[in-house]
Amino acid sequence: MQGFWLPRRIVMAAIAILIVAWCAVSLNWSWLAEPKYQGLLLQGIWNTIWIMVVSMVLGMILAVPLGLAQAAGPWWLAGPASAFCGLIRGTPLLLQLWLLYYGLGSLFPSIPWIRDSSLWPILRQAWPYAVLALTLSVAGYSGEVMRGAFKGVPHGQLEAAKAMGMPRLTAFRRIWMPQAFQRVLPTLGGETVLTLKSTPLVATITVIDIYAVSSRIRQDTFVVYEPLLLLAVVYMAIAGLVVLLFRWLESRVPQKTA
Repeated sequence: MQGFWLPRRIVMAAIAILIVAWCAVSLNWSWLAEPKYQGLLLQGIWNTIWIMVVSMVLGMILAVPLGLAQAAGPWWLAGPASAFCGLIRGTPLLLQLWLLYYGLGSLFPSIPWIRDSSLWPILRQAWPYAVLALTLSVAGYSGEVMRGAFKGVPHGQLEAAKAMGMPRLTAFRRIWMPQAFQRVLPTLGGETVLTLKSTPLVATITVIDIYAVSSRIRQDTFVVYEPLLLLAVVYMAIAGLVVLLFRWLESRVPQKTA
């Protein structure tokens, strides 16, 4: 703890406190007292968080087989997996989001069995396409990361497990996957933060996230800087919590995979 209070950190903390105090006193925050904006802000923060979490979880579920197929799969699996990752990484996320929303979203109403199904009340909304676009983005980037992590596990350990008669699924579960996950965990933390910073794009298809709420406040009140500053604080707070969570996981995983 003594090393934490270095002179440069004390100076930076003092400067940050002065900036926050100036913003709190000099800028117009009266709109925060209005109940309708308070409710919208809470809704926007919640939507941002759950979209990020669901997209990361679903994306990682897809990324593991994508990485495994590229690292050890036959050519007829490795080829499509590599092509998918290349396509996702080579095209802008906004383009993917619009293709899904304005493409599939406009195609589904013309298909009678979809329009008449119980899924139509969900598919006619914007959030499924936002989650799908972010999920595919996470899968494409993390799939390539998992490929490197799987290849980074020493091959001799897998050969030893095979020589001992260990089934492939058991070797994957007890040797390959834990070590690959340990190697890729810091990168996944950064990928989660990047996914968080990609969520404002969902506002372009009418999903109400914290960025969409900030834009509405600016349009209603003609106050420009204050909603943007609050938006920055919210993103920094969520990103800080994500970083702390992954650092905690990094300190826990080595004991479990040793």
